[in-house]
Amino acid sequence: MTVLIATSCGVDNSPDAEEAGRAQITTALNNAVRHGYPGAQAVITDNGHTWTATAGVADIATGEPFADDARLRIASNTKPFVATVMLQLVAEGKVELDAPVERYLPGVVHGPGIDGNRITIRNLLQHTSGLPEYAAEFGAPPKPGQLAGLTEQVRWGTTDIAEAIRNALTASADFEPGAQWAYSNTNYAIAGMVIEKITGNPIGTEITYRIIEPLGLRNTYYPSLDEIDIRGPHPKGYTEIGGARVDYTSQNVSWAGAAGAMVASGADLNHFFIALLDGKLLPPAQLAEMTNVRPTGVDTNWAYGLGLARITMSCGNELWGHTGGLSGTVTYDGVVPTTGRAVTIVLNQDLMDDRYHAGSRALDTAACSAP
Repeated sequence: MTVLIATSCGVDNSPDAEEAGRAQITTALNNAVRHGYPGAQAVITDNGHTWTATAGVADIATGEPFADDARLRIASNTKPFVATVMLQLVAEGKVELDAPVERYLPGVVHGPGIDGNRITIRNLLQHTSGLPEYAAEFGAPPKPGQLAGLTEQVRWGTTDIAEAIRNALTASADFEPGAQWAYSNTNYAIAGMVIEKITGNPIGTEITYRIIEPLGLRNTYYPSLDEIDIRGPHPKGYTEIGGARVDYTSQNVSWAGAAGAMVASGADLNHFFIALLDGKLLPPAQLAEMTNVRPTGVDTNWAYGLGLARITMSCGNELWGHTGGLSGTVTYDGVVPTTGRAVTIVLNQDLMDDRYHAGSRALDTAACSAP
C-alpha cells in the first residue's frame, strides 16, 4: 500500500491561512514552555513550503531562539530510517522479514526464554520480539519513544553495542515472540547489527548511502562513534539532575546506535517522512508491510507497523511518523496524508512528569490545524 500525500488542490495556502495556523501552533508551543520546557519549535511543511514557529529559548544563558534550520538529536526517530534500510534489503532479496534472527546473527540472540530461532526480523521492527530493554542498564528504564538517562561513563565514552546486547540478554524474555507489543530499543540495536552483517558496512554508512544522500538531507547525519557535539546550528539540550536543570547537549550517543543516534533538522525530517510515505524509498510491497500496523495495547490512539506509527489525532486526522527522546531533547514527527502536511515538534528538554503531554498536544494542534 502506498500512502499518497495529498496535493494542494482545494487547500487554502494564503498568507492569512498560514498566519492563523501559525498562531494556533505558537499558542500550543507557548503552552509547552509554560509547562517547563525551555523552548519549543514546530517545523511545518505544507505541499513543498516549509515554515517554522517557536516559543521560549534555544539557549537559557543567552536567550537565543531556535534557528529555523536547527539540528537536534532525533533519538528514536532513527528507527524509521533503520526500518527503511532493512525493508530495502528485503526488496533486494537479501533479507526475509519472517526469517529468524539466528539466520543472520548466529548465536547472538539467546538467553533465558530467548531464542533467536523463534524471533524474526519482523518481530524486531514491530517491537513484538519480547526482548528485554538494553538501554535500561545505562539509566532509568525508558518510556515509549524515549531512550534512558545516562551514567557519566556512558555519556562521555564509546559504547560497544554488541557487548551491551550480550549483557541485556542475560535477563529473561518479557514475553513469547509475537504474543504482544512492547517497545524495546534492543530490537533496533539488533536490527542494526543484522544490517551491518548483511551489507558489511556500518549502519550509518547504509543510512547515508540509501536515504540521506538520495534525498539531499543536508542537515541529517549519523554521528561517528567518538562524536560528542552536534554539527551546525542547534538548541542547547537540557535535563534535570538532582532537581537542577543542566546543559546536556554534549554527549556520546554511540550507546543509542541504531535505536536512536541520528541528528537531523525538522525540515529534513519532514522531507524524509514525505518521501517515505509517497513511495520514493520503498517499493509498494515493502511500504505496505511497513504501514501494516497492530495495536500497541499502551495507547488506543497509537498503532505500530515496522518502524512507523499511525497516530490518531483528536480531530480524527491520522499522522504517520514516530517520536523520539533522550536526555536533552524530545521530537514528534510525521505526515498527515489527507492534508499533505508534515510536522516536526522539537522540545529542548527530555520528557518529565506532566510535561510529557505538552509536546503531544503541540503535535495534535499542528496536525489538526488546516494547512
